[in-house]
Amino acid sequence: MTQIPPVTTMPTNATDRSTGGSDVAALRDISRRVLWLAAAIVDAANRGRRNETGIKVGGHQASSASMVDIMVALWFHHLTHLDRVSVKPHASPVLHAINYLLGDLDPKYLTMLRAKGGLQSYPSRTKDPDTVDFSTGSVGIGATAALWAAISHRYLASQFPDTPPAGRFVSLLGDAELDEGAIWEAVADPQVSKLGELLWVVDLNRQSLDRIVPDMQIERLQGMFAAAGWQVVVLKWGRIISELFSRPGGEELRSRLEVMPNEEYQRMLRVDSSEIADRIMGETGSAELKALLASLTSEQLRAAVRDLGGHDLGLLVDTFDAVDAHRPTVVFAYTVKGRGLPTEGHPNNHSALLTEAQVRSLAESCGVSLEDPWRMFETGTEAAELCSRRGELLRRSPYTPTAPISVPASLGRPHRKASSTQAALGRLLADLVRDAPEAAARVVTCSPDVASSTNLGGWINKTGVWSVAERFDWFADDTERVLRWSEVHNGQHIELGIAEVNLVSLAGELGATWSRWGQRLIPIATLYDPFVSRALEPWSYGIYAGGQSILVGTPSGVTLAPEGGAHQSITTPSIGLEQPSCVAWEPAFAQDLEWCFLHAMNQVGIPGGTSAYFRLSTRPIDPALAQVPKDPMLRERRRLQAVAGGYRLRALSPADEQVTLIGVGAMMPEVIAAADALEGLGVKAGVVCLTSPDLVFRSFQQRGARAAGGGSNIIDELFPALHPTPLVTVLDGHPHTLSYLAGARGDRIRCLGVTEFGQSSDLTDAHKLHGIGTDAILDAALTLLGR
Repeated sequence: MTQIPPVTTMPTNATDRSTGGSDVAALRDISRRVLWLAAAIVDAANRGRRNETGIKVGGHQASSASMVDIMVALWFHHLTHLDRVSVKPHASPVLHAINYLLGDLDPKYLTMLRAKGGLQSYPSRTKDPDTVDFSTGSVGIGATAALWAAISHRYLASQFPDTPPAGRFVSLLGDAELDEGAIWEAVADPQVSKLGELLWVVDLNRQSLDRIVPDMQIERLQGMFAAAGWQVVVLKWGRIISELFSRPGGEELRSRLEVMPNEEYQRMLRVDSSEIADRIMGETGSAELKALLASLTSEQLRAAVRDLGGHDLGLLVDTFDAVDAHRPTVVFAYTVKGRGLPTEGHPNNHSALLTEAQVRSLAESCGVSLEDPWRMFETGTEAAELCSRRGELLRRSPYTPTAPISVPASLGRPHRKASSTQAALGRLLADLVRDAPEAAARVVTCSPDVASSTNLGGWINKTGVWSVAERFDWFADDTERVLRWSEVHNGQHIELGIAEVNLVSLAGELGATWSRWGQRLIPIATLYDPFVSRALEPWSYGIYAGGQSILVGTPSGVTLAPEGGAHQSITTPSIGLEQPSCVAWEPAFAQDLEWCFLHAMNQVGIPGGTSAYFRLSTRPIDPALAQVPKDPMLRERRRLQAVAGGYRLRALSPADEQVTLIGVGAMMPEVIAAADALEGLGVKAGVVCLTSPDLVFRSFQQRGARAAGGGSNIIDELFPALHPTPLVTVLDGHPHTLSYLAGARGDRIRCLGVTEFGQSSDLTDAHKLHGIGTDAILDAALTLLGR
């Protein structure tokens, strides 16, 4: 049976190893100032700013207060400029307060929390004006980002020797954040146990938004980290109260406090200090405990019961310096939510705002005034000197970006045989190694245990599987093996367990390396399209945070008909169309896939770049149906139309059309067959093949826009204003995806698609079941024509 590593409780009688007494005193001064600044930033946003809407601005003064000492110990003692830190969403004001003291934030922003052009409500890597390493706000997702960034840097360093070094990857998260499943999907990944550069600090204030967290929960969480191979450190008590534990009656005091339910402890923080001794004694306290409590003044006892490990600056800095560098570490730091504020410990303090009287009282206790809230430390004081030194040490120089990389517009591969777009992607990646090695070297693929079933086998055979540590390949001599699964330090495919959240989170961080360390990557993540919805929030988070990647959902729709409703995706076309900073594609033909995919690769990992989502199919389609021109000039014109969003098929003038059939992806054979059937009935039907309904919608939206840049006019090429006709749209997804096309010219429209769960069947029966086959298209066209 595997042994679970023990939980470590840091010795509370340790001396300050890394900081002399004067430095700890300076840290305490800085801590009080940061507490004030964080509270004042929120106060200025709520009381100090005109609000005509009546909508609460908000902020999290209590959640910030519990993090102050932890963050001061990190930023003003432990961190280097190589470290990267993810800060829990509700501690955003603390981060900005620290950056201000370090000279990294213009004071004008201190009054602009949650205002246009100001400080974001939660840390934002792309929108805040000061240094923010990771965007947070999606609880649980931002905390794991540092983990995936650590893997991304290790990958970079294994591929490119000139990759800049990195330090620790730190995540600061609240204990309630550990309820999120994304946390445990990441922690459980086998490669994570080898990441010694990973440090998580849990703000164990034992409160969530609505409740006080039960004690049992905390013990269970610590065991789960230990079972996953993490070093677990618990900072429960500070040194002041630990000294009391060593006196006669001290063990009974410790036992009483540790057996006490969280709710009872929190209530004790709210009573008058004169009541604390009686609450500790209860009905069973011994004479020895009574004597110990009687030896303390009420104020000394008040301070002692608040002396938790997460507020002991000397203990914190010693702990951070001593963590194991060979495996990930999680530090559970016990804190008080609202520490130092009038709201400390109250179960409803999560979003509570201090009154003006409370703010003035806080200012006085922190040595500042409400009239001069942003005053810096006096020059020459130890606190001022420490802020200056740390500001210089943490200042970062911009990295030199990767030299421009040429991604070809086309590989020139002839597409003669029927092929699915999924299979075409596999061949494209395999060919890329030979035809465009410079671009191929920047590609990294990843998959949640579906690499072979999403056609990455050829790519993997050529490039290998990357792993934190190489593993011996026991099947290397197996002549019958088709997929060569060699896990090596320089492979270019990263395999994860069946966890789509992990997949897109890693892809987001791989797609951010160009801006973190100046090294461009082109991450390509493949998963089954029905599970895009499962990964939607972390995928969107990664894009919001500045990660650029290509997500491939395959197989899509109902075209894998025997799999039935369990593997059926309906809403994903709309998801792709609606996702900001991402272009959604659904090409029908292998040639279109090649052009569009290479175009998308060229937009990834660069300033101003964009992510992409490809919805692919396992259905083989005859390339002859695409009627790709042989003439080089016409062929290039077709390519440009394909990467703009769509093109017209059939040699028919729009002026002669009686109806226009519009298809997407795997439905194009039915669309073309319906057009042929209409022709046999004497009806002239135009055919439009959309490679990206997303780009066509953008073209529609940009019509007449006054903004500079204009955009593509593909909507007018596909649907000329002078030649309106009824429209029939069809796709293997929800029909409303293309309903906007009715507005292009005001045409009558009939939208066909999938609106119900399916069942196992063959493809023909699936098309009949959902009304998207050739007959349904033909019937819709004739109905629009009144026949």
